[in-house]
Amino acid sequence: MRRFTYLLHRWLGIAVCVPMLLWFVSGVVMMYVGYPKLSTAERMERLPALEPQRVRVDLAAALAAAALDAPPKSVRLTSVGGQPRWIFEVDKARVLAVDATTGRRIATVTSVDAVAAVEAFAPGAGARAAGTLREDAWTHSRALDVHRPLHVVQTDDVDRTRWYVSSATGEVVRDATAAERGWNWVGAWLHWIYPLRGGVVDSAWHDVVVWLSVVATLLTVTGLVVGVWRWRFAGRYRNGSKSPYRQAMPRWHHLTGLAGGALALTWIFSGLMSMNPWKVFDSHAHGGPPAVDTAAFAGGPLVASAFDLSPADALTRFAADRFAVRELEWRRVDGAGWIVATGAGCRTRVLRATRDAVVATGFDFAALTTLAARLLPTARVAETTTLVAHDFWWYERAPHTMLGHVERRLPMLRIVFDDPHATWVHIDPATGSVVGVLDRRGRVKRVLFALLHSWDWRPLLANRPVWDVALVLGSAVGIGLSATGVVVGWRRLRGVRPVRI
Repeated sequence: MRRFTYLLHRWLGIAVCVPMLLWFVSGVVMMYVGYPKLSTAERMERLPALEPQRVRVDLAAALAAAALDAPPKSVRLTSVGGQPRWIFEVDKARVLAVDATTGRRIATVTSVDAVAAVEAFAPGAGARAAGTLREDAWTHSRALDVHRPLHVVQTDDVDRTRWYVSSATGEVVRDATAAERGWNWVGAWLHWIYPLRGGVVDSAWHDVVVWLSVVATLLTVTGLVVGVWRWRFAGRYRNGSKSPYRQAMPRWHHLTGLAGGALALTWIFSGLMSMNPWKVFDSHAHGGPPAVDTAAFAGGPLVASAFDLSPADALTRFAADRFAVRELEWRRVDGAGWIVATGAGCRTRVLRATRDAVVATGFDFAALTTLAARLLPTARVAETTTLVAHDFWWYERAPHTMLGHVERRLPMLRIVFDDPHATWVHIDPATGSVVGVLDRRGRVKRVLFALLHSWDWRPLLANRPVWDVALVLGSAVGIGLSATGVVVGWRRLRGVRPVRI
């Protein structure tokens, strides 16, 4: 058994020591430079305020121009190229746009349109068209699928930003500075094995990452076992050391493995968990609860008859309340039509879409709590909590991180159901929207991935640079372990065996 374990560790190490080294190095880079994204906060800062007099097409006319077969999933009024534009999410695979000034459906977005959109987004930056593409190293996100192909626009700003524009709506959907692009070659692009994305092997990417992580996990487990077996807890070897190796590299590999092997195992295993292997965290794949019934929560589809207020009138009322609107969203809550306004800093206001309504800062907490029971009609609401501070489950990350673009607004309603899967639902009282569903499997993933992989523990996140020092030192041990493994493995392939006493 020991001989088999030694051989298994040796050859697994030779197989994956290089990816493990790259994972540790790129993980340090990702602590400070994230994969390019365009967050809602960044978008709101760059969008101009909507002007009532320029919005000449109401929702009914825009829907008629869109000629949809069914009510849209979401409706927004935003600005594209400095002009107001309706954006309709038809389903997860399709979005379309209608000019809010002329009522013309946007059938084609040209390179000229794309440049105009970026010029409005980044005035004076010297925007120029740089072609179109389906996907490149910085646009692998599946959220961009509805916008492909993407127009690429390059600017001459100090950051040498590359912008990506939707061919469906004309909106700017991503930006990537030169620094982000440069660092990501040795950051997320390596860490997530993105060389396999976007090409002929794209469909195999998930499975490759999963099985590579499985092999790396097994390698680390066997390494810990072998390391303990070969350590002299009582007495010493003839050279006076507790490690049997005479040569520096094998000895350092042994020592760093004992010192940091458990931490390496934690990071490799939690990385595997991030991929949701075999859908272990997908409750619906394991007889879990039905999806929350957001349609029952809304109380009706997004049809024009539910909104007895024109967008121009709504903008006028928000302006009277001294709120500069960057974007409007139409929403149904308990059957009633509401208009949610978002401004700079992602601040929001809401307005009931009736002629006698007044601007409010949010929805009634008690009404939302009562309405929440519709989300899971087969279960009972067991507990309701109003979060006024972030906690272990509802917390913010730095904007550049993988989930840093996800808003974790406060206060927040947490509705706990008594269903067999202990489902939690988070409802944002500022916008009246369901912003998160977390059942028991989701909470396990939160621990096995976010906590163990990036140490998302609020005492650490709130006390930097303690978090930075801990992760960098841990990564340094992992780099040392992997680098010495690469050298030892290479020597073994060349027929050079480590000398033991």
